[in-house]
Amino acid sequence: MNKLLNKMPLLAFMLAAFAALAFSPKDSAMNYYAESGGQWYALSGIPPGPVTYTCDDHEDSVCLYDGVNGNPINHGEDKIFVIRGTLPPAD
Repeated sequence: MNKLLNKMPLLAFMLAAFAALAFSPKDSAMNYYAESGGQWYALSGIPPGPVTYTCDDHEDSVCLYDGVNGNPINHGEDKIFVIRGTLPPAD
C-alpha cells in the first residue's frame, strides 16, 4: 500500500500531462488554403466575410485545404470557395 501511495504524485503528473495534450485546441496552428481557377490562396488569419471570401453551398465541392494541393478540411461539407475581395496568393 505504501508503494502505491509513494507513486501517487507521479500518476497525478502523468494524468495532468495527458489532459493538457488531449484537450488543447488543434486548429490554432493550422494553415488554411483555397483554390479558385487554378490559383491557390493562403487564408491563414483571414476571416471569411463579404470583402474577403466565403464558402458557399455547392454539391461535391471542398472549400478549404490544409495546404497547397493538400487534404480537405471538413471533407464532405459540400462548400465551394468564392473570392469576394483581394487575397494573397499561396507561395
